[in-house]
Amino acid sequence: MELQYSIIIPVYNRPEEIDELLESLTQQAYDKSYEIVIVEDGSNNTSESVIKKYELSLNISYFFKENSGPGDSRNYGMRHAKGNYFIILDSDCILPPEYLLEADTALRKNYVDCFGGPDAAHESFTSLQKAISYAMTSFLTTGGIRGHKNAVDKFQPRSFNMGISKAAFEKTNGFGKIHPGEDPDLTIRIWKAGYKTSFVEKAFVYHKRRISWKKFYKQVNKFGLARPILNKWHPKTKKITYWFPGFFIIGLIASVFFAFFISNIPILFYVAYFLILFFDSLIKNRNLAIAVLSIFAVLIQFFGYGYGFLRSFFLLKLSKQEPANLLPELFFD
Repeated sequence: MELQYSIIIPVYNRPEEIDELLESLTQQAYDKSYEIVIVEDGSNNTSESVIKKYELSLNISYFFKENSGPGDSRNYGMRHAKGNYFIILDSDCILPPEYLLEADTALRKNYVDCFGGPDAAHESFTSLQKAISYAMTSFLTTGGIRGHKNAVDKFQPRSFNMGISKAAFEKTNGFGKIHPGEDPDLTIRIWKAGYKTSFVEKAFVYHKRRISWKKFYKQVNKFGLARPILNKWHPKTKKITYWFPGFFIIGLIASVFFAFFISNIPILFYVAYFLILFFDSLIKNRNLAIAVLSIFAVLIQFFGYGYGFLRSFFLLKLSKQEPANLLPELFFD
């Protein structure tokens, strides 16, 4: 089968991000034709003027629709795309020049109907963005339990950097209404439909993620809220590792209490962990400020996710209501 790529990008009020992403697409080493499908998800601040800058250098299809969330917008883009293999990207990504070439090479060598790639911090990112990127990708944090090259057949691609064949999309009907959590939900349904997923290590993107502590906390908190719902829908995918952030925070609070009234030995384990994080980030980023910020990023990540996971778990256990009624902030109509 000759692969014909359509790059699907939903965007909501972020023309500056689309500008950077499209600029990086003009620098691709991949020399075959491909399509770019941009879906404006009911934005007030549209990307129309940005799109016009690239009309002559890129093959862009541009659609505007009412706001219905990123998952539905990706489905809309895939339904209107001309290719037979879709590459899904978030608008806050920048691609290295070899991205498409690496993805294509991997698929031709070992074809799968769904793949995902990692993310990294670009040198132009702020110290805060680099610290958040460290927290989200490091093997010492939840990045170590989200799937990686050593878990190829069961890697769960994330929708900021994900490929899916037209056949798999049509079989599964694409993304659901939950957000976040729509990407692991789709991946699990892809597995159930008999398709495989893979991790393409060299097909990485520079992912900006959230640019403030408040936005980062809100993001990871929603990740935590979504996971028990996914466990409820797909019980065979439950893992004890999803509980780790919650256990971590409970243990940290308990160790602080112990330090004041009983013994400081428990808290020394946490001190050791944070020292390991600090030096690991320092080695990788070669920046003292980023190493310090990385500790705060991991704390926010664990607390936000852990609290969200525990809250959602007990809400689902104690109530007979549907998840969409219990946690409407996670669902689009």
